Amino acid sequence: MNKELEHSFIELLEEHQNIVHKVCRLYTNNYDAHNDLFQEITIQLWKAYPKFRGDSKFSTWMYRVGLNTAITLYRKSKRRVKTQEFDAVQFKIKAEDYDNTEEQQLKLLYEAVYQLDDINKALVFLYLEDKNYKEISDTLGISEVNARVKMNRVKTKLKTILNP
Repeated sequence: MNKELEHSFIELLEEHQNIVHKVCRLYTNNYDAHNDLFQEITIQLWKAYPKFRGDSKFSTWMYRVGLNTAITLYRKSKRRVKTQEFDAVQFKIKAEDYDNTEEQQLKLLYEAVYQLDDINKALVFLYLEDKNYKEISDTLGISEVNARVKMNRVKTKLKTILNP
């Protein structure tokens, strides 16, 4: 690879690395697994970067590669290793006047999302990232109508999980 290509990749990765962290947060529940997945997604992005044609935004392409990598690894690891439960992970948040209501709601939401299958997890993730249905459909490789239908079904399923 030439230096110019390497430089542009590093620049784009640094600018959009939060996307990778968010994908890792969705598919892992401990620090080591998060770092391992981050590294694997970065490797896959680097391998695929020479083929990136710019047909979509870099961030959309990055979501697609990241989610595909996470889903592939998640399915492999699901067969072999039981990961640490979400409740066992403690988060330390520094704030003067902190109300944990939002954190508790997020925890409940993540617990509900963890119960979904891989594709629906990705769909909810992109929706919560304020992606429009066009971007969601491009990222997941499904039609825009299918993305809307799936999202409505997932919303209903999450309501059922959260309010039995």
